[in-house]
Amino acid sequence: MQNWIRFLTLFLGSFLFGQQTTFKFDFGGNRTENGFIPITSTTKFDKKIGYGFMNISGLKSIDNGENALVGDFITSDRPFYFSVVIPEGNYDIKLNLGDSKGISETTVRVENRRLMLSDIKTKKGKIVEKQITVHVKDSIIRNQNGTQIGIVKLKPRETKYLHWDNMLTIEFNDKAPKVCSVIIQPNKTAKTIYLTGDSTVVDAQYEPWASWGQMLPYFFVPNEVVVANYAESGETLKAFEDRHRIDKVWNKIKPGDYLFIQFGHNDQKAGNSTKSGYRKRSKEWILKAKELGATPVFVTSMNRRVFDENNKIVNTLDDFPDAMREIAKEENVYLIDLNAMSKTLFEAMGPEAAKKAFVYYPANSYPNQPTALADDTHFNTYGAYELAKCVVKSIVDQKLPLSQWVSKNYKSFNPNKPDDVEKFHWPESIFMETLKPDGN
Repeated sequence: MQNWIRFLTLFLGSFLFGQQTTFKFDFGGNRTENGFIPITSTTKFDKKIGYGFMNISGLKSIDNGENALVGDFITSDRPFYFSVVIPEGNYDIKLNLGDSKGISETTVRVENRRLMLSDIKTKKGKIVEKQITVHVKDSIIRNQNGTQIGIVKLKPRETKYLHWDNMLTIEFNDKAPKVCSVIIQPNKTAKTIYLTGDSTVVDAQYEPWASWGQMLPYFFVPNEVVVANYAESGETLKAFEDRHRIDKVWNKIKPGDYLFIQFGHNDQKAGNSTKSGYRKRSKEWILKAKELGATPVFVTSMNRRVFDENNKIVNTLDDFPDAMREIAKEENVYLIDLNAMSKTLFEAMGPEAAKKAFVYYPANSYPNQPTALADDTHFNTYGAYELAKCVVKSIVDQKLPLSQWVSKNYKSFNPNKPDDVEKFHWPESIFMETLKPDGN
């Protein structure tokens, strides 16, 4: 009863002054830290109260009988997901991870498998506090008074995504994830990197698909920088406008933010040419971003896994990479030449080893997969991670202002010497689908 009264005071009382954006959750048993909302293994998500676990099956509340906040925790032998109904915006999330009487190993991702913390290990009896910064979005376009003036036209498959659902969802994963507390607070000062692009950039929800965009947050200092991924599978530069995705970005972007632009795969496949609006739209986006005080950054589309008889990558993107290079020079904007770096990366891997970076899997590797997967365009998590490191390398090498907030998770990278795929750490999520993303 006392916990319920505490919740009513903290949660409902805040709504007297508008929608709540700050939460303090104490994960574990029945003992609760003062000022915190209790979360136990039976706290299933309920939209009426606005928070809870997506699925409580397999969850365990462990209480070591010590400090109320970090002396107990929630754990499971499978990935578990905690969701909070919260307005769109940027949020700092402080996590206490560990076990006051044991060891722990936790990987944290948010929304559609967006990587935030990887393989956080604690020794017996140790608790660590980690912070991540997350962008939460919805599909509504609003004016300054909060009145709806437009909406992003979502595709049917997007309605199942975890990043258009008016909630923040945190995934706790790995061999021994142990969560003691979660504190969520608004961040009004972080520089936001808005990502625009296609299936090679999007936050892919389902294993084994992935993109460099969902790996990028891992490489930046939280509190200072946050990544907002607005990319979607199958999009061209024109479709991004037609579906009002870019209007949503213009509605949110502020001075000091960044706009990353990567299009070409689907523009080329749709039969478009760089002369049929691609250059014009690209320049219009640059002008608009600058008018709003943001910094536009071009990213050339990475290559497909297509090799010639000499084991060299074949350009399958027509003149789109060159067009982007030319526009960047003409308009004096930063260019991350992922096309060139991916050529180096894939050639260093070689035709067969490069399959380890793409969605190449034998039949029955995933549920409902009777035939083999062989995709030369879309990446798995390892390939996406390597491409994200290419993007960060370019930011550092060119000394973009963003480079000062690159975290220690990025140590250095040489595309001529790819990371060992066998050492790549990625505990899979529960969301799996063998249906190929839109676009090619």
